[in-house]
Amino acid sequence: MKKKYALAALGLAGVLALAGCGGGGAGSAGGGEKASGDKGNLLIGVSMPTQTSERWIADGTAVQEGLEKAGYQVELQYAGDDIPTQGQQIDQMITKGADLLVIAAIDGTALSSQLDAAAAAKIPVISYDRLIRDSENVDFYVTFDNYKVGVQQATSLLVGLGVLDQDGKDTGEKGPFNIELFAGSLDDNNAHFFWQGAMDTLQPYIDEGVLTVPSGQTDIEQAAILRWQQETAQKRMEDLLTSTYGGGTKLDGVLSPYDGISRGIITALQGTGGLGATIADGLPIVTGQDAEIGSISLIDQGVQFSSIFKDTRKLAEQSVVVAEDMLEGEEPEANDTETYDNGVKVVPSYLLQSDIVYKDNITSLLVDSGYWTQAEVDAGVAE
Repeated sequence: MKKKYALAALGLAGVLALAGCGGGGAGSAGGGEKASGDKGNLLIGVSMPTQTSERWIADGTAVQEGLEKAGYQVELQYAGDDIPTQGQQIDQMITKGADLLVIAAIDGTALSSQLDAAAAAKIPVISYDRLIRDSENVDFYVTFDNYKVGVQQATSLLVGLGVLDQDGKDTGEKGPFNIELFAGSLDDNNAHFFWQGAMDTLQPYIDEGVLTVPSGQTDIEQAAILRWQQETAQKRMEDLLTSTYGGGTKLDGVLSPYDGISRGIITALQGTGGLGATIADGLPIVTGQDAEIGSISLIDQGVQFSSIFKDTRKLAEQSVVVAEDMLEGEEPEANDTETYDNGVKVVPSYLLQSDIVYKDNITSLLVDSGYWTQAEVDAGVAE
């Protein structure tokens, strides 16, 4: 996949030229104390949560390559989904004299001491895709419109069930359809936005009786999958099939917030559920997120119904734009200054847009844009 990240890096020069000007942010003094013309002396610490998801490997690589292309030194660390490890890694970055931190938190509530130390050292902090909570020492947030992502996930489920067409128009189909609901990890702030967007979209259909949830598990606490783990999702789906669908009740669809969770659900549906190998064979509609190559291949094969494409190349580019502004003592451009309250402050944010992936737009969205090649889609494996 190196060509993919190289493409993102090549686009940075033009993007950086468009960065806005303004006053310094809360933590921008650290960058301003060094000569902005000598980027090679500036160290940026990048902390990513895990390498168990290809999505986070892609993010880490794209951010690192983009920052290095812009002329900075970069230290990239993955924390293996272990909260203490991430805290220790960030502590080490601060001790080494990092001039700015880019952090995708495992647990958005667990880094207060590290952020206090960063603030004391005048090191600005960019929260990357996952909002860091309960600290005033978060200077900026780069992410996607996460509420909209949830709306898109629910919309794709309704499309798969035939309640909506792909233009989002009601077809008049009244069901009723039996669905089950999955959510992300409760310690990830994004999981709550995904859930809220999805439930705001699905609830009217539940109220009208078009959709039903036979298990009765309609609270995020019941639906949540800790650390977004595929195996945990598979076990929960197996338990739901045994407890709720053993008497012949038909399952029509599953709201899944992430492709790894989706693949765990599908494994359970094909195995314990014996519900068919593909949608055409009777497999329930399953949604997803992140356009991971394993799931894109499944969508192409008619196994998984949809995913949400969040172009991480654009997210990496935006993080570099923000970092550049901060280290130049300028105020980064924000297109949202109201939504993302971390419990202490509303964090200025830049939100990117996402797209629903269906089988019939894989080529136009993912292949033509260079995100995946057709060979990768066919194989289900990244080159």
